[in-house]
Amino acid sequence: MADLTGKVTLVTGAAGGIGGALVRRLRAQGARVAVSDRDVAGIEAEAHLPGDLRDPAFCDGLPGAVMTALGRIDIVINNAGVITRGPVTETSDDDWNLSLGVNVEAPFRICRAAIPLMAGAGGGAIVNIASCWGLRPGPNHAVYCMTKAALASLTQCMGMDHAHQGIRINAVCPNEVNTPMLRTGFARRGFDPDTAIADLNETVPIGRIAEPEDIADVALFLASDAARYVVGACIEVNGGKPVS
Repeated sequence: MADLTGKVTLVTGAAGGIGGALVRRLRAQGARVAVSDRDVAGIEAEAHLPGDLRDPAFCDGLPGAVMTALGRIDIVINNAGVITRGPVTETSDDDWNLSLGVNVEAPFRICRAAIPLMAGAGGGAIVNIASCWGLRPGPNHAVYCMTKAALASLTQCMGMDHAHQGIRINAVCPNEVNTPMLRTGFARRGFDPDTAIADLNETVPIGRIAEPEDIADVALFLASDAARYVVGACIEVNGGKPVS
């Protein structure tokens, strides 16, 4: 793994499964980490910035808050996300607003605020956590797929627009990941999470769905100098499983 010693990194959705793995991996590689989520109590990090990503003012101010707390901002990982299931005919206005707010508007606002700060300091890296389901949509996740497609496209556009400023912008696109959010989703639909995940494992060519660390390690690669020539990429991390 590349050395990230002293790099100041913002991680959104830090209390989740992938977020927690990101924070642990980053700090193990020497990064100074600012964590953001609705509740960041108990997360070991150098700065704690709790708030609601549905609040535009909070998102607009988040990169600046990192600068105030830790003196600079080198890396942003837009990890926070929500999953809304079902076709559009079963999607409520609340589902729509939540999905667009967290999955699209929040990373847009955070990137918009962070890019000038990074450019002024000579560059940086942004990694967005998108999804395979945004590259090749699957059934019964219409709004989720749409928002992740928007994030993937935004990543590609920003990658081209800001590379000349020394800012590399890329995305990681997972398929299913063994997180508390996935398990909770199964439980809410009446499935035993362990049984459901065991069934999912059998659908993946590599033999299992991803663990949070599998996603975090690719994100750290994209954030590091080892990926110095990677710009506007949407890297699938799916164990060989297509969207279905």
